Amino acid sequence: MTAPEERTSPPGAARSVLFWDIDGTLLSTGGAGRLAWARAAAEVWGRDLDPASVTTAGRTDVEIAVAIGRRLSSEPREAEALRLIRRYEELLPEQIRGGAGLVLPGAREILEDLAARPEVTSMLLTGNTEAGARVKLRQYGLDRYFAVGAFADETADRIAIARKGWALATRLLGAPPARDRSFVIGDTPHDIRCARAIGVRAVAVATGPYSAAQLGAHQPWWVVEQLPPPSTFAARLGLGSLALDARDAAR
Repeated sequence: MTAPEERTSPPGAARSVLFWDIDGTLLSTGGAGRLAWARAAAEVWGRDLDPASVTTAGRTDVEIAVAIGRRLSSEPREAEALRLIRRYEELLPEQIRGGAGLVLPGAREILEDLAARPEVTSMLLTGNTEAGARVKLRQYGLDRYFAVGAFADETADRIAIARKGWALATRLLGAPPARDRSFVIGDTPHDIRCARAIGVRAVAVATGPYSAAQLGAHQPWWVVEQLPPPSTFAARLGLGSLALDARDAAR
């Protein structure tokens, strides 16, 4: 992946970074991911696995692979887990194309709005491997909104992924983003924990397996049933209006 161009902001503008989760926040694969895991596991260990039994919410791909290995093998080896992940990545495009996935309400509209804001950078912060993440985003036409991100290729630890994302944002922008104007947007308590670990605000979206009440118990900065209209989202995050941003930039 080519390095993105550094973005510039209007003079004096605070630099905001929005770190986005994928599954349950931006999109749903309609179960295609679980089917790909089950098919890959059957090839690696020669044993059938009920796709419905694969728990993915809040887990990194590495954690999913290890859990499947422990279920199907008394002594799963690291090489088998890695082989499972690679085969899952290979099978995922076919499963997604034939599935019933969709972009979740509000996601595309908000990303389009954010893309027009020079003071905002959208990045991925996900438990997917990069290959798996790119497959999902391409299928639903969201890949163009994310040049960079932090993925689970090198670690199963979500906090380590979050810290990697913060370091990447700092390098990309040439300075640390404004913590009080940067956010992790996700649908699980793990995303809230990631926000807390890097000192930014958590926006919890109840479009995954957790209700708004369950997410609220973890005390995120904001809880929504689903992503709101772009103007509501931008106003709540303190991003201002596009008309005002354009006027200020022209001064």
